[in-house]
Amino acid sequence: MPTNGEFCVLCGRTGRVLTDGVCAECAAEHTTLLTPPGRGIVTVCPTCGARRIGSHWDRAGASRLLTAEDLTPLLVPHPEVAVRSVRWEETQRSGLLHQFRGTARLRFRGFERDQEVALTVKVEHRTCPACSRKSGHYYTAILQLRGPEGGRRSKATALRARLERQWEELMTESRADWREAISWREALPEGWDYYAVDTLAARSIARLAKQRLGASVKESATLVGRKDGTDVYRVTFCVRLPATT
Repeated sequence: MPTNGEFCVLCGRTGRVLTDGVCAECAAEHTTLLTPPGRGIVTVCPTCGARRIGSHWDRAGASRLLTAEDLTPLLVPHPEVAVRSVRWEETQRSGLLHQFRGTARLRFRGFERDQEVALTVKVEHRTCPACSRKSGHYYTAILQLRGPEGGRRSKATALRARLERQWEELMTESRADWREAISWREALPEGWDYYAVDTLAARSIARLAKQRLGASVKESATLVGRKDGTDVYRVTFCVRLPATT
């Protein structure tokens, strides 16, 4: 609480909380509250939209356009500043260079104020590991989608159409990262083979099919080699979906 008789050494006003003899408003005027980088860099996968954050990739399926989620983390606030929000507007674009103007809502020493900030960002396009594996038809697991064993045989086209409808129903309940693990599929007379780049995701989908659709699941593994002294397996999940009524 301010003490009677104390005044800000810069503006002379009294009745305000002072830090080292200076009120918050004056301190804000003489302090760099928010610092943009000289040039920010956002690395985007051109295939799936994932962003490279440090050593890992995140936000697969995001827009290829830059958003506040990309821009705001590039700003460096003063240690006493909390960034409430930033409204961004793109002002210029030249190739992979984008220029933005932002209006930041900041909180500093108990009061809020707006600050304008200019930011230049270079977009780097780099294929993420998941898309790189998919493009090379790399896979670690196969989900074999089949009809009921020993049931009445259907024509291949009709069987695949029914299995596809059940698969799409299942995908609506699946997690996004499970869906993204599916790289490609092949049509067979007996159904579909879905190739996955993540064995855990494939196993989770198979279990979900068992829980939601009453499927039977058989799992088998095939040794395909060794890496760093460890056996490498590809896992096959035979998922038999019951006939629909």
